Amino acid sequence: MLRVLLLFLILLAGIILGPMLAGHQGYVLIQTDNYNIETSVTAMIIILVLVFVALLIIEWILRRIFRTGYYTRGWFIGRKRSHASKQTKAALIKLAEGDFKQVEKLLTCNADHAEQPMVNYLLAAEAAQQRGDERRTNQYLERAAEVADTNQLPVDITRVRIQLAQGQIHAARHGVDRLLGQASQHPEVLRLAEQAFVSTGAHNALLDILPTMKKMRLHSEAEIKTLELQAYIGIMNQCMAEEGSEGLKRWWQSQPGKIRRESALQAALVEHLIECDDHQIAQQIILTGLKRQYDERLISLMPLLKSEDAKSLEKSLRLQIKQQGATPLLNSTLGQLLLKQGEWEQASEAFRAALQQRPDGHDYALLADTLDKLHRPKDAAEVRHQGLLLTLKKNAL
Repeated sequence: MLRVLLLFLILLAGIILGPMLAGHQGYVLIQTDNYNIETSVTAMIIILVLVFVALLIIEWILRRIFRTGYYTRGWFIGRKRSHASKQTKAALIKLAEGDFKQVEKLLTCNADHAEQPMVNYLLAAEAAQQRGDERRTNQYLERAAEVADTNQLPVDITRVRIQLAQGQIHAARHGVDRLLGQASQHPEVLRLAEQAFVSTGAHNALLDILPTMKKMRLHSEAEIKTLELQAYIGIMNQCMAEEGSEGLKRWWQSQPGKIRRESALQAALVEHLIECDDHQIAQQIILTGLKRQYDERLISLMPLLKSEDAKSLEKSLRLQIKQQGATPLLNSTLGQLLLKQGEWEQASEAFRAALQQRPDGHDYALLADTLDKLHRPKDAAEVRHQGLLLTLKKNAL
């Protein structure tokens, strides 16, 4: 527009000034070594205007030529993008069908011209992994990393997910540690970390991320509790394997009071101590735990103890019966303790009380053993028969 305006002003000036200078045009002399060019001022102005117009025309022609090349190049690029979009949509359909070979082919055909090339390569990597082609999987991951530029988080997440699927547990653990440094509250990073830590036995690391997982609501309260118990049991196994019951006791004493008051952890520790043949400390933990709160897991472990102070266990049980009522578990456990102490008559009464509340094959067998001790073989045979009928009935169901 500026050039057209300038040309218009020049023409306007020529129209106005031309008649004024008609009788006083003067001349213009251009002198070189061999030539002298002489013309009037008006003619010189007209020549300059014509040259300027010619330059404008040449510029317009050149611009059209180059713009045609640009449009042509854009048409080819747009065509490739359109094909890439169609192939990506077709790949997603094949992915739903489970045809991973076609998924891989469609996603990579025009991946560089797709709307999100990185996504295409990552999905192709997962498709290749599903086919078991590790070489192509790595190729696609490398290409995804190239086109991702600075946004490497999706690539790293996909790489760790594939490593876990391929069983490369320690490589995945290394990748998870890096991911937690980059995005410690990313939901998928936390899920992958959980898998890697469970697989590698990194129990303390799992405990470290559980509060964040709980905050992000990745699992229910019950599932978080299960994972927590699983991690603590894993730590107990390590302590027991390395240092036996002494290692277990030291680790337990080093835990905060909140942890030591957890009944599920107390029961797990008692099981480990019994396995280490440390029945005295196991009994102390059971009795201390039951003083704080009633827990059936601790009650059910009492018969496994080789106790030198069975009266303390019996006293604790009778107190629980007084407080909780005579439940089948309490009666059965009391009967087993009395049986170990040789209190045959009282043991038989406890077993009968438990059986009246709920039939149980194990209690029938123990009652029969008690009746044998009391030299009542007919009663013992009858009880065993009842226990056998109960077992057959349960098996039939």
